[in-house]
Order: sequence, then C-alpha cells, then structure tokens
Amino acid sequence: MRTTLSLDDDVAASLEHVQKIRKTSFKQLINDALRAGLKQLTASPGKQHRYHTGTVDLGTCLMNLDNIAETLAVAEQDDFS
Repeated sequence: MRTTLSLDDDVAASLEHVQKIRKTSFKQLINDALRAGLKQLTASPGKQHRYHTGTVDLGTCLMNLDNIAETLAVAEQDDFS
C-alpha cells in the first residue's frame, strides 16, 4: 500500500538518526517502526505492581499550625507582624 505521511520535525529527525545507525532504507525503517509500535499498542498490559510508601514517625510537631501564614513566615525566616 502506498500512502503519504506527514511527520513532525522531531519524529523525522529521530527516523533519520536511526536510519543512519541501522543503515536501512527509509521504507524498511518506517515499516519496522510501525510494526513495533502496533505490537506494543495491541499488547495486553503487564502485571501492575502496587506501590507502597513507607511511613516514618517524625515525632510531635514543633510549630503551632493554627496560623499558617505565621508558620510559613517563620519557616521562610521572614519577619511576621
């Protein structure tokens, strides 16, 4: 099948770079890239691993958080009045 492709500049540059490395024709490179991409797009998603964030006891809070503006000013070492 013959068709015309409109490629973004970054994609065209990447294709030209890979073409020089693989020393293959542009047609073959496009076909290989499309095959690989289609295979990846149609593959079933792999097993997803649950991510766990560990907890750490930091002790009691050292600042009064009732006035957030004052707390931020103290943390940023600003004069708060």
